[in-house]
Amino acid sequence: MASSGEEQSSSSPDWGDSGTELSAAELAGASASPLDSGEDFEVLEDEEDDLSELPPLEDVGRGRTPAKEGVPEQAPAQDAEEPQEWLDVLGNGLLRKKTLVPGRGEESRPHKGQDVTVRLKATREDGTVVEQEPRLTFTLGDCDVLQALDLCVQLLEMGETALIVSDAKYCYGSQGRSPDIPPDAALTLEVELLEARDAPDLELLPGKEKIALANRKRERGNFYYQRADYVLAINSYDIALKVIGSSSKVDFSTEEEAELLDVKVKCLNNLAASQLKLDHYEAALKSCNLVLEHQPGNIKALFRKGKVRVGPAGDRGTDQPRAQRRVPPSQVLAQQGEYREAIPILKAALKLEPSNKTIHAELSKLVKKHADQKSVETEMYRKMLGNPGGAPAKCRDKLPWAIPWKWLFGATAIALGGVALSVVIAARN
Repeated sequence: MASSGEEQSSSSPDWGDSGTELSAAELAGASASPLDSGEDFEVLEDEEDDLSELPPLEDVGRGRTPAKEGVPEQAPAQDAEEPQEWLDVLGNGLLRKKTLVPGRGEESRPHKGQDVTVRLKATREDGTVVEQEPRLTFTLGDCDVLQALDLCVQLLEMGETALIVSDAKYCYGSQGRSPDIPPDAALTLEVELLEARDAPDLELLPGKEKIALANRKRERGNFYYQRADYVLAINSYDIALKVIGSSSKVDFSTEEEAELLDVKVKCLNNLAASQLKLDHYEAALKSCNLVLEHQPGNIKALFRKGKVRVGPAGDRGTDQPRAQRRVPPSQVLAQQGEYREAIPILKAALKLEPSNKTIHAELSKLVKKHADQKSVETEMYRKMLGNPGGAPAKCRDKLPWAIPWKWLFGATAIALGGVALSVVIAARN
């Protein structure tokens, strides 16, 4: 049931709302999104509860009826034949699990971070089989597969076979999966836990294996981004970056180092796009800067950084990000200097790709906003100086030596007073 996101082509993605580093070859058939017109990320903590310590599923037997006269009492049926009670995994009734074949005991349950292998059969409510995997391997807790599977496998005992009934929320949601899973479709999963083992030591991974692992995590992030699940997308990109940034006791070739750097840049660009969608502007700016440290001419990072540099008034000196929010213009006033900082960044991006219409449009928009901002500031300064009209300001520009009439009248009065005082003193003498 693992589904991987694909990379969009360089012509559509990052200049689309998706903002991802996706290639057309990897995302054949996926629809391109329109350009992202607008977006701290910390390492995401695992928000799901650890279900590994839940009590085991208990058998509930039928009540015994009194034996009839002359008929010997029947021995109770075996536990395996007793009806099993459904376990409400999350307490909301949307994800339930029932044991079909018991496992080897609670102590054999897998732990988060382990690589697990399961047998999987997924069906729709009408009985249509939509997935069959004799051996599906994934890292438990990394959201590499459907949430329903990721959450419930940690409750399975080794060798256990269970039935999982999940609402669409923990499967393919409102988008479904074309062509076999319609939107908002609940699924029933039959799962058998075959194996659980510790994940490989990242320090000992050869270069090719580390690159492949990082790409799998990145592609899963792309999958979540395409489905507008930006929190899980950030989580996957962050895991990929941890894999890339882990120390190694193995020597990599120059080609492997370059390939790892390429994957890192893609992850950072995609991470920035996801952070922008969640209004995590400071984190997105940090991600863009990390890209530009490695590739100063990276178009996507320059474009996003230019957008992030524009922000609402009153946020300087606070932890509020400086970026243009999706609110009505009447509620937004750009911080003085932000447009001035953003415009050169977008001009640099345009110089690298002169034919890019998206950068042209964004740059034109910022130039206009900058001009509007300067007009607002000029009017505000005039009012502060007691000159709301505007005409006298022009006069001052043309006649910088002009003295306000109030000052001139005061100086004249003082001069006349001095002359009169001199005359009085002379007359007394």
